[in-house]
Amino acid sequence: MKSLLSLFAVAVATLGVSSAAWAAQPLLNPSELDGIRQDAAVRIIDIRPAPDYAAGHIPGAVSAPYGQWRGPADNPGKLPPTNVLTDLVRSLGVADGTHAVVVSSGANSTDFGASARVYWTLKYLGLHDLSILNGGLKAWANAGLAQDTAVPAVAASTFTAQLDESLIATTDQVAAQLGNPDTQLVDARPLDFYLGKTKAPTARVPGTIDGAVNLENDKWFKPGTSIFVSADQARKIAAESLPKPAAETISFCNTGHWAATDWFALSEVVGRKNVRLYPASLAEWSQNAKLPMENVPGRGTQILNKLKGLIG
Repeated sequence: MKSLLSLFAVAVATLGVSSAAWAAQPLLNPSELDGIRQDAAVRIIDIRPAPDYAAGHIPGAVSAPYGQWRGPADNPGKLPPTNVLTDLVRSLGVADGTHAVVVSSGANSTDFGASARVYWTLKYLGLHDLSILNGGLKAWANAGLAQDTAVPAVAASTFTAQLDESLIATTDQVAAQLGNPDTQLVDARPLDFYLGKTKAPTARVPGTIDGAVNLENDKWFKPGTSIFVSADQARKIAAESLPKPAAETISFCNTGHWAATDWFALSEVVGRKNVRLYPASLAEWSQNAKLPMENVPGRGTQILNKLKGLIG
Protein backbone atom coordinates (compact mmCIF):
# COMPACT_ATOMS: atom_id res chain seq x y z
CA MET A 1 0.00 0.00 0.00
CA LYS A 2 1.32 3.42 -0.89
CA SER A 3 1.91 5.81 1.97
CA LEU A 4 -0.09 8.99 2.30
CA LEU A 5 2.95 10.93 1.11
CA SER A 6 3.22 8.71 -1.94
CA LEU A 7 -0.42 9.28 -2.87
CA PHE A 8 0.05 13.01 -2.41
CA ALA A 9 3.18 12.95 -4.53
CA VAL A 10 1.27 11.28 -7.34
CA ALA A 11 -1.42 13.93 -7.02
CA VAL A 12 1.21 16.65 -7.20
CA ALA A 13 2.58 15.23 -10.43
CA THR A 14 -0.86 14.62 -11.89
CA LEU A 15 -2.17 18.10 -11.15
CA GLY A 16 1.03 19.79 -12.22
CA VAL A 17 1.52 21.44 -8.84
CA SER A 18 5.11 22.37 -8.05
CA SER A 19 6.72 20.13 -5.46
CA ALA A 20 8.03 23.29 -3.82
CA ALA A 21 4.43 24.04 -2.82
CA TRP A 22 4.64 21.30 -0.17
CA ALA A 23 7.31 20.65 2.38
CA ALA A 24 10.04 18.32 1.12
CA GLN A 25 10.42 15.25 3.32
CA PRO A 26 13.95 14.26 4.43
CA LEU A 27 13.40 10.71 3.14
CA LEU A 28 11.49 9.59 0.06
CA ASN A 29 10.82 6.00 -0.88
CA PRO A 30 11.06 5.00 -4.56
CA SER A 31 7.32 5.31 -5.30
CA GLU A 32 7.23 8.76 -3.73
CA LEU A 33 10.13 9.96 -5.86
CA ASP A 34 8.64 8.36 -8.95
CA GLY A 35 5.48 10.37 -8.34
CA ILE A 36 7.26 13.73 -8.47
CA ARG A 37 10.37 13.15 -10.57
CA GLN A 38 8.91 14.80 -13.69
CA ASP A 39 8.07 18.00 -11.83
CA ALA A 40 10.21 20.82 -13.23
CA ALA A 41 11.02 21.96 -9.69
CA VAL A 42 12.57 18.59 -8.80
CA ARG A 43 16.25 17.91 -9.46
CA ILE A 44 17.54 14.38 -8.81
CA ILE A 45 21.26 14.41 -8.00
CA ASP A 46 23.00 11.07 -8.58
CA ILE A 47 26.21 11.01 -6.52
CA ARG A 48 27.46 7.59 -7.66
CA PRO A 49 30.67 7.31 -9.70
CA ALA A 50 30.30 8.57 -13.27
CA PRO A 51 30.59 5.08 -14.88
CA ASP A 52 27.74 3.79 -12.70
CA TYR A 53 25.60 6.76 -13.69
CA ALA A 54 26.39 6.18 -17.35
CA ALA A 55 25.33 2.54 -17.08
CA GLY A 56 21.85 3.49 -15.91
CA HIS A 57 20.14 6.03 -13.67
CA ILE A 58 16.78 7.45 -12.71
CA PRO A 59 15.34 9.30 -15.73
CA GLY A 60 16.12 12.99 -15.49
CA ALA A 61 18.84 12.60 -12.87
CA VAL A 62 22.03 14.63 -13.16
CA SER A 63 25.45 13.31 -12.23
CA ALA A 64 27.58 14.81 -9.43
CA PRO A 65 29.89 12.10 -8.04
CA TYR A 66 30.46 12.17 -4.31
CA GLY A 67 34.14 13.05 -4.65
CA GLN A 68 33.17 16.48 -6.00
CA TRP A 69 31.60 17.32 -2.63
CA ARG A 70 34.64 16.29 -0.58
CA GLY A 71 37.96 17.82 0.44
CA PRO A 72 41.60 16.82 -0.24
CA ALA A 73 42.92 13.28 0.25
CA ASP A 74 44.58 14.06 3.58
CA ASN A 75 41.34 15.51 4.96
CA PRO A 76 38.39 14.55 2.76
CA GLY A 77 35.95 15.74 5.39
CA LYS A 78 37.01 19.33 4.86
CA LEU A 79 34.59 21.29 2.72
CA PRO A 80 35.74 22.42 -0.72
CA PRO A 81 35.84 26.22 -1.12
CA THR A 82 32.40 27.83 -1.19
CA ASN A 83 32.92 29.14 -4.73
CA VAL A 84 33.69 25.59 -5.94
CA LEU A 85 30.56 24.21 -4.31
CA THR A 86 28.51 27.12 -5.65
CA ASP A 87 29.68 26.43 -9.20
CA LEU A 88 28.81 22.76 -8.75
CA VAL A 89 25.30 23.54 -7.53
CA ARG A 90 24.78 25.98 -10.40
CA SER A 91 25.93 23.40 -12.96
CA LEU A 92 23.23 21.03 -11.69
CA GLY A 93 20.53 23.62 -12.32
CA VAL A 94 19.73 23.84 -8.62
CA ALA A 95 18.48 27.13 -7.22
CA ASP A 96 16.35 28.46 -4.40
CA GLY A 97 13.00 26.70 -4.69
CA THR A 98 14.46 23.58 -6.32
CA HIS A 99 13.55 20.34 -4.56
CA ALA A 100 16.89 18.51 -4.66
CA VAL A 101 16.78 14.74 -4.13
CA VAL A 102 20.11 13.03 -3.43
CA VAL A 103 20.60 9.47 -4.71
CA SER A 104 23.48 7.14 -3.84
CA SER A 105 23.96 3.48 -4.70
CA GLY A 106 22.16 2.06 -1.67
CA ALA A 107 24.87 -0.56 -1.20
CA ASN A 108 24.93 -0.41 2.60
CA SER A 109 24.60 1.90 5.61
CA THR A 110 28.01 3.46 4.98
CA ASP A 111 26.89 4.37 1.47
CA PHE A 112 23.98 6.29 3.00
CA GLY A 113 26.55 8.56 4.63
CA ALA A 114 27.41 9.94 1.20
CA SER A 115 23.80 10.99 0.63
CA ALA A 116 23.60 12.49 4.11
CA ARG A 117 26.85 14.40 3.63
CA VAL A 118 25.69 15.91 0.31
CA TYR A 119 22.27 16.72 1.83
CA TRP A 120 24.03 18.48 4.73
CA THR A 121 26.30 20.38 2.33
CA LEU A 122 23.35 21.64 0.30
CA LYS A 123 21.58 22.74 3.47
CA TYR A 124 24.74 24.46 4.72
CA LEU A 125 24.89 26.33 1.40
CA GLY A 126 21.40 27.67 2.10
CA LEU A 127 19.05 25.28 0.30
CA HIS A 128 16.00 23.97 2.14
CA ASP A 129 13.86 21.73 -0.09
CA LEU A 130 15.96 18.59 0.25
CA SER A 131 15.40 14.84 0.32
CA ILE A 132 17.33 11.57 0.18
CA LEU A 133 16.09 8.54 -1.73
CA ASN A 134 15.79 5.96 1.04
CA GLY A 135 17.72 2.87 -0.04
CA GLY A 136 19.34 4.61 -2.99
CA LEU A 137 19.31 3.28 -6.54
CA LYS A 138 19.27 -0.28 -5.21
CA ALA A 139 15.82 0.30 -3.71
CA TRP A 140 14.70 2.03 -6.93
CA ALA A 141 15.82 -0.96 -9.01
CA ASN A 142 14.25 -3.43 -6.59
CA ALA A 143 10.97 -1.58 -7.01
CA GLY A 144 11.15 -2.24 -10.76
CA LEU A 145 11.11 1.45 -11.66
CA ALA A 146 12.44 2.94 -14.87
CA GLN A 147 16.09 3.69 -15.58
CA ASP A 148 17.76 5.08 -18.66
CA THR A 149 21.15 6.25 -19.90
CA ALA A 150 20.16 9.63 -21.34
CA VAL A 151 22.00 12.65 -19.96
CA PRO A 152 19.53 15.50 -19.47
CA ALA A 153 20.34 18.98 -20.74
CA VAL A 154 20.21 21.25 -17.71
CA ALA A 155 20.49 25.02 -17.77
CA ALA A 156 22.87 26.42 -15.17
CA SER A 157 21.28 28.33 -12.34
CA THR A 158 22.33 31.62 -10.76
CA PHE A 159 22.41 30.15 -7.25
CA THR A 160 24.12 32.23 -4.58
CA ALA A 161 25.21 30.53 -1.37
CA GLN A 162 23.82 31.77 1.94
CA LEU A 163 25.91 29.81 4.43
CA ASP A 164 24.08 28.49 7.48
CA GLU A 165 26.82 28.56 10.09
CA SER A 166 24.50 26.99 12.68
CA LEU A 167 25.00 23.62 10.94
CA ILE A 168 28.79 23.43 11.09
CA ALA A 169 31.38 23.12 13.83
CA THR A 170 35.05 23.94 13.36
CA THR A 171 37.94 22.50 15.35
CA ASP A 172 38.20 25.68 17.41
CA GLN A 173 34.47 25.65 18.13
CA VAL A 174 34.55 22.01 19.24
CA ALA A 175 37.55 22.68 21.46
CA ALA A 176 35.74 25.61 23.05
CA GLN A 177 32.82 23.35 24.03
CA LEU A 178 34.85 20.64 25.78
CA GLY A 179 33.49 20.10 29.26
CA ASN A 180 30.36 22.14 28.58
CA PRO A 181 27.43 20.13 29.99
CA ASP A 182 25.10 21.79 27.48
CA THR A 183 27.03 20.39 24.51
CA GLN A 184 27.04 16.72 23.59
CA LEU A 185 29.78 15.32 21.35
CA VAL A 186 28.64 12.28 19.39
CA ASP A 187 31.13 9.90 17.76
CA ALA A 188 29.38 8.18 14.84
CA ARG A 189 32.10 5.59 14.16
CA PRO A 190 31.96 1.84 14.83
CA LEU A 191 32.78 0.91 18.43
CA ASP A 192 36.36 -0.27 17.76
CA PHE A 193 37.26 3.19 16.46
CA TYR A 194 35.68 4.86 19.48
CA LEU A 195 37.53 2.55 21.86
CA GLY A 196 40.86 3.21 20.15
CA LYS A 197 41.28 -0.37 18.94
CA THR A 198 41.62 0.78 15.34
CA LYS A 199 42.04 4.07 13.49
CA ALA A 200 41.54 5.59 10.09
CA PRO A 201 44.60 6.34 7.90
CA THR A 202 43.78 10.04 8.14
CA ALA A 203 44.08 10.09 11.95
CA ARG A 204 47.39 10.58 13.77
CA VAL A 205 46.38 8.42 16.73
CA PRO A 206 43.41 6.18 17.59
CA GLY A 207 40.83 7.22 20.16
CA THR A 208 38.02 9.74 20.38
CA ILE A 209 37.48 13.35 21.37
CA ASP A 210 37.50 13.90 25.11
CA GLY A 211 33.99 13.53 26.57
CA ALA A 212 32.34 12.09 23.46
CA VAL A 213 29.69 9.37 23.50
CA ASN A 214 29.40 6.68 20.85
CA LEU A 215 26.36 6.39 18.56
CA GLU A 216 27.31 4.06 15.72
CA ASN A 217 25.97 5.28 12.40
CA ASP A 218 24.60 1.90 11.34
CA LYS A 219 22.05 1.85 14.17
CA TRP A 220 19.63 3.87 12.04
CA PHE A 221 19.08 1.20 9.38
CA LYS A 222 17.21 -2.01 8.85
CA PRO A 223 19.91 -4.65 9.44
CA GLY A 224 22.09 -5.36 6.43
CA THR A 225 20.57 -2.60 4.30
CA SER A 226 20.77 1.12 3.59
CA ILE A 227 17.04 1.48 4.32
CA PHE A 228 16.58 4.09 7.04
CA VAL A 229 14.16 3.09 9.78
CA SER A 230 10.84 4.84 10.37
CA ALA A 231 10.73 8.15 12.22
CA ASP A 232 9.19 6.43 15.24
CA GLN A 233 12.00 3.88 15.33
CA ALA A 234 14.59 6.64 14.91
CA ARG A 235 13.17 8.53 17.87
CA LYS A 236 13.38 5.35 19.94
CA ILE A 237 17.03 4.82 18.93
CA ALA A 238 17.84 8.43 19.84
CA ALA A 239 16.09 8.14 23.20
CA GLU A 240 17.99 4.95 24.05
CA SER A 241 21.39 6.13 22.81
CA LEU A 242 21.22 9.77 23.90
CA PRO A 243 18.67 9.80 26.73
CA LYS A 244 19.54 13.32 27.85
CA PRO A 245 19.23 15.69 24.87
CA ALA A 246 21.70 18.56 25.11
CA ALA A 247 21.19 22.17 24.14
CA GLU A 248 23.69 21.52 21.35
CA THR A 249 24.89 18.32 19.69
CA ILE A 250 28.03 17.99 17.56
CA SER A 251 28.44 14.88 15.40
CA PHE A 252 31.87 13.74 14.23
CA CYS A 253 33.72 10.67 12.90
CA ASN A 254 36.95 10.27 10.94
CA THR A 255 36.18 12.48 7.94
CA GLY A 256 32.62 13.74 8.41
CA HIS A 257 31.01 10.89 6.44
CA TRP A 258 29.52 8.56 9.06
CA ALA A 259 28.92 11.66 11.18
CA ALA A 260 26.66 13.05 8.47
CA THR A 261 24.33 10.09 9.04
CA ASP A 262 24.09 10.80 12.77
CA TRP A 263 23.54 14.49 12.00
CA PHE A 264 20.81 13.66 9.49
CA ALA A 265 19.11 11.23 11.86
CA LEU A 266 19.12 13.53 14.88
CA SER A 267 18.42 16.80 13.07
CA GLU A 268 16.23 15.92 10.11
CA VAL A 269 14.40 12.75 11.19
CA VAL A 270 14.26 12.88 14.99
CA GLY A 271 13.94 16.65 15.01
CA ARG A 272 16.42 17.58 17.73
CA LYS A 273 17.46 21.22 17.73
CA ASN A 274 20.94 22.69 17.32
CA VAL A 275 22.65 19.67 15.82
CA ARG A 276 25.96 20.48 14.12
CA LEU A 277 28.33 18.49 11.97
CA TYR A 278 32.08 18.66 12.53
CA PRO A 279 33.15 17.91 8.93
CA ALA A 280 36.92 17.87 9.46
CA SER A 281 36.45 15.45 12.39
CA LEU A 282 39.36 13.38 13.73
CA ALA A 283 41.36 13.71 10.52
CA GLU A 284 41.99 17.26 11.69
CA TRP A 285 41.48 17.04 15.46
CA SER A 286 43.98 14.22 16.02
CA GLN A 287 46.78 16.07 14.25
CA ASN A 288 47.10 18.51 17.15
CA ALA A 289 48.65 16.71 20.13
CA LYS A 290 47.43 19.47 22.43
CA LEU A 291 43.75 18.69 21.78
CA PRO A 292 42.47 16.22 24.40
CA MET A 293 41.44 12.73 23.42
CA GLU A 294 40.17 9.66 25.24
CA ASN A 295 40.72 5.94 24.63
CA VAL A 296 44.15 6.54 23.15
CA PRO A 297 46.17 3.34 23.68
CA GLY A 298 49.81 3.40 24.79
CA ARG A 299 52.54 3.57 22.17
CA GLY A 300 53.36 -0.12 22.53
CA THR A 301 49.74 -1.10 22.00
CA GLN A 302 49.49 1.16 18.96
CA ILE A 303 52.53 -0.52 17.37
CA LEU A 304 51.15 -3.97 18.16
CA ASN A 305 47.75 -3.09 16.65
CA LYS A 306 49.48 -1.76 13.55
CA LEU A 307 51.45 -4.99 13.16
CA LYS A 308 48.27 -7.02 13.61
CA GLY A 309 46.66 -4.97 10.87
CA LEU A 310 49.57 -5.58 8.51
CA ILE A 311 49.54 -9.31 9.22
CA GLY A 312 45.76 -9.64 9.08
